[in-house]
Amino acid sequence: MSGLVTGDAVVLGLQPARLPSRALAVLIDLVVVWAVYLLITLGLAVATASLDEAAVTAVSIASFLLVLVGAPIAVETLSHGRSLGKLACGLRVVRDDGGPVRFRHALVRGAMGVVEILMTFGVVACVSSLVSERGRRLGDVFAGTLVVRERIPAARALAVPPPPPWLVGRFTGVDLSAVPEALWLEIRQYLTRSRELDPVVGRRLAERLADELVARTGTPPPAGVPAEAYLAGVVAERQARDARRAFAPGAGGGTGPTGFVAPAGAGGAPPMGTFPVAAPPVVAPPVLAPPAVAPAVADPVVVDPAVVDPVVESGARPTGFAPPA
Repeated sequence: MSGLVTGDAVVLGLQPARLPSRALAVLIDLVVVWAVYLLITLGLAVATASLDEAAVTAVSIASFLLVLVGAPIAVETLSHGRSLGKLACGLRVVRDDGGPVRFRHALVRGAMGVVEILMTFGVVACVSSLVSERGRRLGDVFAGTLVVRERIPAARALAVPPPPPWLVGRFTGVDLSAVPEALWLEIRQYLTRSRELDPVVGRRLAERLADELVARTGTPPPAGVPAEAYLAGVVAERQARDARRAFAPGAGGGTGPTGFVAPAGAGGAPPMGTFPVAAPPVVAPPVLAPPAVAPAVADPVVVDPAVVDPVVESGARPTGFAPPA
């Protein structure tokens, strides 16, 4: 693995391409380019048969520069470092920090390739690749690029083994913010290759990595937990946190329970000075029953038996009419 470090101080586990695969990719590119160049040369020879010798020489030089130098530069720039040969071999040209190459990188590589590949038949490129620690030729050194492998065989793509079931969720409160990426990379590489190591050497390496992890987190492993299981449990906890952060409901925007619409990528947090207001609940107006009214009770009429109206006494209904005297 290569120790490439990005601008965000993230260590990339990229595998540099070695000489055999790079030579095969260059050979495929040269066959394609030379075939196109010969076809164009034959066409230009027929088209410029009536021109003088100076014009034919100028056209030949221009076709050489455009096809053998300009075409590889254009293809490498437009494909972000993947020519036909590199695409067939699973290779790619990247910057020293792991980013995609641009026109200036492809231009320097193409200009140096004319000298170390075309003019010297690849001798200079082979020697510089063998001497370089990461298999870089002179064009890569001057352009600040590196050829890496994009496809890794399935047998070599090892996953980090899961921790024991009784350790799942035991490290939810551990602070992992102070652990550097270099230490995470060492722990992952150890866990993926622990079965290939000698038991004594593997145990010592696990204890050393566990001590460094404890020094960064301040949380020692539970009593009786082996160092390898402790490392696997902490790595699983970090992966779980990354998954929750990546697939959180508010990570890509959405409507929270309070009706606040979070912008995409804002993590669901409202902007400063904004207070989400919940919609007021709809309450039906109360139905008020009319108050119960007691029936009116007429006051009892006290009749003096000494004074009795003759009409009432005779049983006739009173009409309210008073006869004249």
